[in-house]
Amino acid sequence: MPEQPKQTATNTDESVKPPVKPKKGKRRVGLWTYILSVIAALVIGIGGTYWVLGRAVTRQINSMQQTNSAMQKIQSVYATISDNYYEPVNSNKLANGAINGMVSSLGDKFSEYMDKSETESLNDTIDSSFSGIGAQVQKAGSYIQIISPIADTPAKKAGLKPKDVIKKVNGKSIAGKTLTQAVNLMRGKVGTSVSLEIERAGKTFTVNLKRAKIPVTTVNYKLVGGDKKIGYITVSTFSTNTAKEFKTALKALDKKGAKKLVIDMRGNPGGLMTAALKMASMFLKNGKTIMQVQPRGAQAEKYVAGKKYDGGFKETKPTTVLIDGGSASAAEIFSAALHQSANVKLVGSQSYGKGTVQTVTSFKDKTEMKITVAKWLTPDGTWINKKGLTPDIKATEPSYASLTVISKPDDLKAGKVNDDVKTFQEYLKAMGYFKDDVNGYFGSTTTAAVKAYQKHANIQVTGNVDKNTLTKLETELATKISDNDKAYDAALKLMSE
Repeated sequence: MPEQPKQTATNTDESVKPPVKPKKGKRRVGLWTYILSVIAALVIGIGGTYWVLGRAVTRQINSMQQTNSAMQKIQSVYATISDNYYEPVNSNKLANGAINGMVSSLGDKFSEYMDKSETESLNDTIDSSFSGIGAQVQKAGSYIQIISPIADTPAKKAGLKPKDVIKKVNGKSIAGKTLTQAVNLMRGKVGTSVSLEIERAGKTFTVNLKRAKIPVTTVNYKLVGGDKKIGYITVSTFSTNTAKEFKTALKALDKKGAKKLVIDMRGNPGGLMTAALKMASMFLKNGKTIMQVQPRGAQAEKYVAGKKYDGGFKETKPTTVLIDGGSASAAEIFSAALHQSANVKLVGSQSYGKGTVQTVTSFKDKTEMKITVAKWLTPDGTWINKKGLTPDIKATEPSYASLTVISKPDDLKAGKVNDDVKTFQEYLKAMGYFKDDVNGYFGSTTTAAVKAYQKHANIQVTGNVDKNTLTKLETELATKISDNDKAYDAALKLMSE
């Protein structure tokens, strides 16, 4: 008997999955049954029906013939290689290669076949219990692109940003590697180091990261605002325990006296669709649409708020949601549901735009195949794929928030001309110490700016950029970026009105 794939509710941090509904068993219908059906239709002569049925049967027969022909070709290639290749060939390697080829031919960056180690990596991601650099990623051409770095992880602390392209890992190009192969290269034991070559806005730089345990907690909260009556909740991803953590946060803020809520979905790459359904349902009246899922050739199915998802827990405080280009997938499902079905305003910048649903098929050898099976639509039926959600109030980060990381601090020396010096000048300019044009030349003006900063930072004034000077400057710049978070300020202002 051929192995029967098992459909699971598991999916990746980049995918969403509708709850699996049991299907009634279907009687297997043979080719002769179809042919006899056509003959019966012709004999009975029901006006026009036989023609429609006949076309359907013709399509079914053609499909069966094409499938048989394709399988025969695959079997022929397999047998030819297995019997005639000049060296012994591993049968599993051939089979996996064939599967990989078929999935890759779809041209869908969210569909892939995963070997045992890649499957384990996927499951770790879903459970938020892995060690690595802490960045959600996707395929982008031949390389890997960061969707969003996770808060308080090596990737976030190193300044990696959404849309950064990872070109090399430990000096080796990852061109052509699958998403999970690249992820496995970046993962490793806690405390070990990994080097990434990053491309951002046409510039390339290298960053060295020390792997760490990625935080299991996906929801954080606190009271903010002048009167401390606004509950601020950040959701980093949608994993197994996120909905439970989210409910705990809402209850805790209520006890602390929160009167309004700001929910920050910025930089959230998504995850489990079931978590998004549970969380969105908490804010919607029963019966209101959370989302729609449309498989190929079928009507869209609506998922509506109710006790099935929220367990009877409802949140009615005035709320706003923050989004940006790193908000994707389940984060967009949640945001769109609140926006369209609960009249919640969105603040920030255009979201990522991932409007597809993936399912995972598990095999007995502990490998899995993830493929896109449907579109998901917002409550009003809009498909946001590659478009994203548009905020009601647009507010973006300051321009210096997108500055690249300095890859070689040793290049920051008087007389040098390079991109790292140019980036450093931009750091100084953002902090108000460099007044001239940014040109990448470490001359007298740059030296003077360094001395001015060192005096301000209360460190030895030398005009040379040592590790202490660079670290303090980077820390102050990060604080300034946070202090000039226009989207956050706009959300607080909205909730204070």
